[in-house]
Amino acid sequence: MATNTAPLATTGFLDIEDINLAKLPRSLLLLLLAVAPSVAAPQQWQPSGQSVLQQERPSNAGKRGAVASESKVCSQIGIDLLAQGGNAVDAWIGTQLCVGVIGMYHSGLGGGGFALIRDANGNYTVIDYREAAPSAASENMYKDNIIGSVFGGLSVGVPGELRGLEYAHKKFGILPWKDVVLPAASVADRGFTVSEDQVRYMDAGLQIAGWNFLTDDPSWAQDFAPDGTLVKLGDTMTRKRYAKTLEQVAEYGADVFYTGPIAEATIKYIQQHNGTMTLDDMSSYQAIIRDPVSISYRGYTLVSSGAPSSGAVCLSTLKTMEGYNSASSSSDTNLTLHRFDESMRFAYGAHQALGDPAYVPDAPDLEAVMLSASHAASIRSRIDDARTQPVENYDPARVYVPTDHGTSHVSTADGSGVAVSSTTTVNLLFGSLLMVPETGVVLNDEMNDFSIPGVHNEFGYAPSPANYVRAGKRPLSSITPVIVERAPFSSSSSSSSDRDSHASVLVAVAGAAGGSRIISSTTQVLWHMLERSFTPGAAVAEPRFHDQLMPNVAAFEYGFDNATIASMRDRGHNVTWVREGFSAVQAIRLGDDGVFEAASETRQKASGGLTL
Repeated sequence: MATNTAPLATTGFLDIEDINLAKLPRSLLLLLLAVAPSVAAPQQWQPSGQSVLQQERPSNAGKRGAVASESKVCSQIGIDLLAQGGNAVDAWIGTQLCVGVIGMYHSGLGGGGFALIRDANGNYTVIDYREAAPSAASENMYKDNIIGSVFGGLSVGVPGELRGLEYAHKKFGILPWKDVVLPAASVADRGFTVSEDQVRYMDAGLQIAGWNFLTDDPSWAQDFAPDGTLVKLGDTMTRKRYAKTLEQVAEYGADVFYTGPIAEATIKYIQQHNGTMTLDDMSSYQAIIRDPVSISYRGYTLVSSGAPSSGAVCLSTLKTMEGYNSASSSSDTNLTLHRFDESMRFAYGAHQALGDPAYVPDAPDLEAVMLSASHAASIRSRIDDARTQPVENYDPARVYVPTDHGTSHVSTADGSGVAVSSTTTVNLLFGSLLMVPETGVVLNDEMNDFSIPGVHNEFGYAPSPANYVRAGKRPLSSITPVIVERAPFSSSSSSSSDRDSHASVLVAVAGAAGGSRIISSTTQVLWHMLERSFTPGAAVAEPRFHDQLMPNVAAFEYGFDNATIASMRDRGHNVTWVREGFSAVQAIRLGDDGVFEAASETRQKASGGLTL
């Protein structure tokens, strides 16, 4: 492929600094600012050959286990827990709690997410610890108050993170709960260095908010501006209140967060800011255990989480791609990219009909169809190798679901075969912009992930009824955790959590942060690892594209060469350029020799993929 030499001014390269934010539709503004972009060295998308990164095993390889997260500090906590005799679940919990300290702009105790766990016998558990709508929530609660779904108490869903971590630890953990929680409390108390990543996220968060809440709101300022000036790159930042909260959690368990003084402070602050959540909403929250979804792919089994997360979208894309001949994929990389994009558009189109299975009972049946070999064959028959198609060809219902935003992913694995792929979020950067004064907990604005009746997107498409607000409902999410193993069983069943796994061997763990780009990024990294045998480092470093059908735009990182993009334009794709940093992937691979490789996002400066 030719090197991309086109100047920024002539490529349509999208740079936030070049945009007049005041003139953008709010929905597009939130999409652009969801993950603050970073600048990294461009990489070529090389589906037809091995990159240099494949030629030798990286130095961060070991046989006892691996951790990949957006923070080296937090990944080291996970590694230390493995060294103390813990397993991948212990390492995940310790790492994720730490990420909630350092990456408070998109994760923490005030949020929620999904975890996919593989035990040592090869059985899978999906933990849905997604935030839930309060009992007073209703379909029309944001009528004439759309901003209420974004900022303030009415935007807050019941936090689920601690219930999810608690369930996982009780069922799978080895080390004492206190030993797993306290390292994060220590980081919050002693402090951490403000990184380039945090500075970018702070800048983006302030642009979204439209005011300097980090210095002007007393609760935020206590951490972010203790001397009246916003912390800057290289400063040591502490979160003393949050440290005490974590210490309480370490001593008394998750119940201390959902009942008693901490819960009372949370509810009081939410209600002071126009929210309706109650103490009963907090105390009654439970993590939900769901069946995994899976496919076979060229001798592997890929397992993920289903609705209300989006594992089926990723797996459906890969199942469609599996039917194309590998040799032809290597010989015509531009055609392969077009097919990949088209496969993704069909999968995102089906995504519109998914929702919380408790409220959308057809969701599991739809997922089963999406993952079937016959459906993949049908999609391939509908893909035109010469041209892309109008949006309605992929999405007959002509509906859309909102784009979710700030997220963080952790991947862990250990030598016994236990592995975790988990993504957590408070939704928009800094969530609802509410930090509970007594506890330092950043509260989510996950209610914005529901569809709102009557609110069409900027292209005129209607909101998805499958994702309307209901009391207790969990909004549709782009979270896509994936674990790969060598397939010992038939893929005809996509929802079996217990099976004979004597021949199963852990191969890889992957997942991403980045809103709707979670799906596309995870899918591409897995494809590079499995289809082209890229190392995790090579796969993560490859340039990425994103096409979620609506808006009808294919966005390419500025690592793709001009000839490739020209071929996509020739096929009718509405192409734009974006710089790197709108998604963040964490990936692990276990080699045939039993050695782990861990790769954290190259587009984040402070990320860390470590092994033991």
